Amino acid sequence: MDFSLSGQFLPTDLLLHFEIVSFKELGDLSTRKDCFYIYLDEKNSLPFNLSSSDYESKGFFERTMIQDFPIRGKAVYLCIKRRRWRNKSDKSIEIKSDYSFIAEGSKLTIELSDFLKGTGRDPRRYDK
Repeated sequence: MDFSLSGQFLPTDLLLHFEIVSFKELGDLSTRKDCFYIYLDEKNSLPFNLSSSDYESKGFFERTMIQDFPIRGKAVYLCIKRRRWRNKSDKSIEIKSDYSFIAEGSKLTIELSDFLKGTGRDPRRYDK
């Protein structure tokens, strides 16, 4: 499946670090509405300009689900799987990439979080 157009709907620069592995339209039982689930896996490139002679990829962490802007009235969930990197000489040291598209302390993208914060600041909402 060709996912080239999907980069226009996803958070900025997300596809620089992740690749889309699956796209599903499923129903959410709690809301009884259809949702889009976009499954992304982190690309196999070392974070923080680390050396491949020191670290190696050792699989993935559990998938994280993050809510993004709705598309065509349907909720969008980004199901992200991040790589686990382990130090070759000291097996107890594991690292992962740190990405800025997730709002701190939430399960929303920063863009969606900023948008939702801004909707509550309209003074006309409280003049009724």
